[in-house]
Amino acid sequence: MNTQQQTPTIVLSDFVQEHWTPQESENVAVVVDFFQHLMNEHNFEYTLATYGGGSYTQHNRAIPNEMSGLVEYVKTLTKRFPEYSFDVKRITADGDFVVLHSHTTLKAKHRGNERKGFIITDTFQLKNGKLTAHWDAIQPIDFFTRFIFLLTGGAIGNNNPTF
Repeated sequence: MNTQQQTPTIVLSDFVQEHWTPQESENVAVVVDFFQHLMNEHNFEYTLATYGGGSYTQHNRAIPNEMSGLVEYVKTLTKRFPEYSFDVKRITADGDFVVLHSHTTLKAKHRGNERKGFIITDTFQLKNGKLTAHWDAIQPIDFFTRFIFLLTGGAIGNNNPTF
């Protein structure tokens, strides 16, 4: 099978930094597990069962609050784009914050093509090993993703501050 057609896998050991504290390493492991199951495998039941128990504040204004709001948003997205996935390029940890820098594509055939998709930076805050908040910055790369971004960019799903 063409590797571009396979579901991307975030390999935690590829990103581990020696300077991370044990808590930062644990936080990164939580975010990687969460992100892999939700964004790449689209395993909504696992995501809700594992990460849906606490309070989760969403700072992307287009996505409703709480884990259930995020899962419903991604479900809707994957109905239209079932091959939607993230190729994580960098992971940074600083205390309670974990940042993923990714190349996101809507179609499997575009995976690895830096002229297609989005550049996305996701910032997660954790408390006691639990996901509590999320911010993101999204840059569409090509005409199609800019058009999709324009069409979907106006919906407001929560009233949380963006910063």
